[in-house]
Amino acid sequence: MVNQNRKIVSIIAHLAAWACFFALPYLVFFPRMLDSQFTISNHLIATIICNNVFLVLFYYFNTQYLIPQLLMKEKWGIYIFTIISLLLVFLFLPRYIAGLIASPEIHTNFDPNNSKGTSHPRNRRRSLVDTYNIAIFFLVFTVGTCIAVIQRWLITEETRKEAENQKVNTELSFLKSQINPHFFFNTLNNIYSLAIIRSEKTAPAVMKLSSIMRYILTETTQNLVPLQNEVDFINNYIELQQVRLTDKTTIYFQAKGAIENKLIAPLLFIPFVENAFKYGISTKHSSTIEINLVALENSIVFDVSNDIIPSENNMLENTGIGINNVKRRLELMYPDNHLLTHFVQDNHYNVHLEIKLS
Repeated sequence: MVNQNRKIVSIIAHLAAWACFFALPYLVFFPRMLDSQFTISNHLIATIICNNVFLVLFYYFNTQYLIPQLLMKEKWGIYIFTIISLLLVFLFLPRYIAGLIASPEIHTNFDPNNSKGTSHPRNRRRSLVDTYNIAIFFLVFTVGTCIAVIQRWLITEETRKEAENQKVNTELSFLKSQINPHFFFNTLNNIYSLAIIRSEKTAPAVMKLSSIMRYILTETTQNLVPLQNEVDFINNYIELQQVRLTDKTTIYFQAKGAIENKLIAPLLFIPFVENAFKYGISTKHSSTIEINLVALENSIVFDVSNDIIPSENNMLENTGIGINNVKRRLELMYPDNHLLTHFVQDNHYNVHLEIKLS
């Protein structure tokens, strides 16, 4: 339906453009046409009609065939030769056909003052007509060629952008598919540890995991999800992790601002939260994980800070596939509209993420 409407609009635009083009000579001679003594011969009318028909045919022959088949394929010599040939045809064929339709008026008057070899007014008039026809021909040629080249360039750019978008969407789908097994693998390991010790927290943990899985499988198929859903997801994940933690670990999570009015790409924050729980807690040492999310007017600020636990896996050397994954997704979803930094300060590992919203 959209393509059909676009074709209808294009046809109407072409008809309007040709109508304006053909009306120009009449607008120029309109003051003279008001004169009662002004007359126009049938031959001149036939010539104008034949010229206009030729120009219309030339325009579409040039834009629909010559440009794609010759100009775009860099057959410069053949293209230039064809245009010059059509110009010569234009100077003689419409006039010849018009003469067959309506014979030109024959003037038999002789000017005795023209015996010195000066050009006849009729010849000068024909020369002016030829000059005018050449100008009109090249005007139609120039306009048609420019429009056709620009249209084909726009189509090429649209195709290129569509291919790039398709590539981006494919890569994003692949990155999302990587997040799910990575996330489930870590979570199932935690539940497995609870099951080994026959903890009473195993059943609630399974229910919480079920809720998280439902969110990932249903909500994250969209390019954008409500920010509130991501906040709830982080809350559920933290509660799931807390079933296996001891009192040596303290967790702070705060989300504030206009959260309900924002949309965000799904699963951008959870890899950083996972990373904090994976490398920032210990059964032997006290540790703290602090997570803050602030929804500003045109941006979202997300911070995660956790203790660096000695004698544990070195998180600075191994951040896992989740972090690299989210970095790539940020580049694809928010190019030039995000800032991601991570640094160590006062024996804490800090992640700072800012996302500008359009």
